[in-house]
Amino acid sequence: MKLSVNNQKDVKTFQILGAILILGLVVLAVYFMKVESTVDPNREKAVVNIYKEMKEKEELYGDLPGTTIIEEDTNRSNDSCSFELVENVPYDLPFEINSTAAKPLYKAWMRLLDIAQEKIYVASYYWSLTGKDINVNDSSSKQGEDILKRFETLLAENVSVCVAASVPTLATNSTDLEILEEKGAHVKKIDFGHLAGGVLHSKFWIVDMKHIYIGSANMDWRSLSQVKEFGAVIYNCSCLAKDLWKTFSTYWDLGHPNATIPFPWPLNYSTHINKHQPLEVEFNGILTKAYFSASPPAFCPEGRTDDLFAITSIISEAQKFVYVSVMEYFPTSRFIHPERYWPAIDDALRRAAFEYRVQIRLLVSCWTHSDPAMLHYLRSLRALNNPHVHISVGVKLFIVPVMNHTNIPHGRVNHNKYMVTDKVAYIGTSNWSEDYFINTAGVGLIIKQNSTNLQRRQLPIQEQLKHLFERDWNSKYAVNVEDVQGQKDCNWRGRL
Repeated sequence: MKLSVNNQKDVKTFQILGAILILGLVVLAVYFMKVESTVDPNREKAVVNIYKEMKEKEELYGDLPGTTIIEEDTNRSNDSCSFELVENVPYDLPFEINSTAAKPLYKAWMRLLDIAQEKIYVASYYWSLTGKDINVNDSSSKQGEDILKRFETLLAENVSVCVAASVPTLATNSTDLEILEEKGAHVKKIDFGHLAGGVLHSKFWIVDMKHIYIGSANMDWRSLSQVKEFGAVIYNCSCLAKDLWKTFSTYWDLGHPNATIPFPWPLNYSTHINKHQPLEVEFNGILTKAYFSASPPAFCPEGRTDDLFAITSIISEAQKFVYVSVMEYFPTSRFIHPERYWPAIDDALRRAAFEYRVQIRLLVSCWTHSDPAMLHYLRSLRALNNPHVHISVGVKLFIVPVMNHTNIPHGRVNHNKYMVTDKVAYIGTSNWSEDYFINTAGVGLIIKQNSTNLQRRQLPIQEQLKHLFERDWNSKYAVNVEDVQGQKDCNWRGRL
């Protein structure tokens, strides 16, 4: 078929326009490649200037005793790490015989101290490892006192101990840190109220730059006897230890009067290990993807995943279930006045349940000091549950009976801060309300394993954590939120 003259002109016009369009796309591609590969000279100059300024102030930068970090810029590690879930189950809180259990926290801490040879870094909210700190004479303080004595022994053996703690402190009568300082420990008290408006709420150890503890437990004797705690210990994992040390350094290097948060942080605080590029490493012989998150955003140097983003991403990426065990849950601020509505996590959970039919289970603590307002928010979330259309939202309160431990203040509570989904395990240090993510220091460990170690008969970490959650969820200490009329109902004194 022969085209008319007009049709031929139309074809030629179309061909010319197509050629111009393709040429334009090529030019744009070259332009963006150039922009992406070009370093902003102003930003680079600012980074260099801040780095120089911090180098000049010894008290601000680089004063961690004898610390040198050499790392490879790669997201695949040759370390063969060992990983253990750890917990403290309070006295007089028996579970069913042969039920799932993690390694006792006290044993894990003592082992870390026993294998320490050179340096220990501790990020902590406060220290209160002896009964006399709170004027309590109780045998349950012995394990905490053992830990303090072990630190003293290590200092006498020339093991370096560096402690970053929050100031002002909850433990106003404790002399733990003064005792350790007298014996040679390096202690910095970080004024997070001045820096960011919150507190240093992180709880982790780094031992010899290769062993790690991270979890809910404070440096408090009650965390080893009277409070339900949860965390993890990682052995022989220098790649992750070095990365966590960078977060420790953000606290340590601002532990002096009139410190201010640098922006941007110097490049030596940056990381290439994050949600988008998790570290690939072996945990117990299983290939694992892992990274650390941090809060608040102002303490996330370049590359560090923000803790809130990590949590909401984990929820949004779950396909089957999201199980959460946390001490407090508020879709609001808690310590900012006037209080603010803050639905970031609440919306993520509701969306997962409603839009994707992901099963949600939320296990929240209830005890003498719980804010009664929390129950209203939990009932609101639970109200979304609708089995007829396959929306599954379960909310329970975990109550630790007080029993005969009424003489011990601020004990008898489930202090856990973790989440597990069908995809990953998350172990954190923060309660779930706005303050903990915008002005308070916290960290999270995110782990994903896809296979089972058949040789060791070991399940993936997220499966292990799921079983521990289900033990608590199905126990007599977990009560449906609709069955609790008010906060006073959480003060169980008798035996169940």
